[in-house]
Amino acid sequence: MTTRLSAEVGREALARYDAIIDVRSPGEFAEDHLPGAINLPVLNDAERAEVGTLYVQRSKFLARRLGAGLVARNIAHHLEGALADRDGGFQPLVYCWRGGQRSTAMTTVMDQVGWPVTRLDGGYQTWRRQVVARLYEPETAPAPRLVLLDGLTGSGKTAVLSRLAAHGVQSLDLEALAEHRGSLFGGTGVAQPSQKLFETRLLAALDGLDPAQPIVVEAESSRIGRLALPPILWSAMKAAPRLVLNAPITARVARVLEDYAALEHDAAARDTALRRLPSHHSRETVEAWRQLSRAGDLRALATALMQDHYDPAYRRAARDDARPDLGEILLSGYGDEDLDRAAAVVAQAVDRL
Repeated sequence: MTTRLSAEVGREALARYDAIIDVRSPGEFAEDHLPGAINLPVLNDAERAEVGTLYVQRSKFLARRLGAGLVARNIAHHLEGALADRDGGFQPLVYCWRGGQRSTAMTTVMDQVGWPVTRLDGGYQTWRRQVVARLYEPETAPAPRLVLLDGLTGSGKTAVLSRLAAHGVQSLDLEALAEHRGSLFGGTGVAQPSQKLFETRLLAALDGLDPAQPIVVEAESSRIGRLALPPILWSAMKAAPRLVLNAPITARVARVLEDYAALEHDAAARDTALRRLPSHHSRETVEAWRQLSRAGDLRALATALMQDHYDPAYRRAARDDARPDLGEILLSGYGDEDLDRAAAVVAQAVDRL
């Protein structure tokens, strides 16, 4: 058999394979990888560093000999472990950094086993070039057709967004992709992905949606936590029409306390976040908020932050917002019925576009 080469990395092309195998080191895989890929490294991080150091400091020959032995043992381990239950019809796609020695080593062995294996020509870099073209270069990709779901903190935007699929409306949850709620206290307890992995997740999510139909996204700033929204998406969000959710402050406070319940038991995380507040708040004001936090009076803290920090900032930005306004949706509370009704109204507004 002969290993096939392919440079196709579109959604339909990747779906043809039984598995997408990334043979790079775990560290490279963690930074970014093709959607749905599994990591079967032919060299782990320490081995890759050892071979690289030997190559630079001593001898190319010694480095290659060491690397060959390590690669052979690791491939054998994968054949006896992760790949042991694969039958003769198994059709994987294999890639490394740029389609070089590591993926060639794996596909050579897999080809000898008898599997119809394909190697990704250009490796991970082929995928990354597509991500950049689709999310950074407007001449190669049209902007998505977006509708913004906007509103004050605690108005239920994320909860309403999650209910839209039941009404046949497409949505894109940027905060879920970024592992961050997009606010001062927005950490989810899980480390955010790298910028590259966030963009891979974003492109994969967009490819699963119909570009001819509107996609509802939550209004965000240009950054979610430490991650930046890529230009194609951010430009589309700046021009998108918006629907505004609103609710009484008591309901919004209740929603925030529920959404951020994990912070109830993490006084240190609350204090760290409060110390990152913008400098235009006086030291006395910030200290008063920190005292509420230390006392565990989170309802009073949330109310104060909404009234004196989040709401004024939102209203200042809204005054200068020139995006088309599709109207306001009022929620009387934050229960499931309130959120379901709001999702239905959003769906009706999207259907009219």
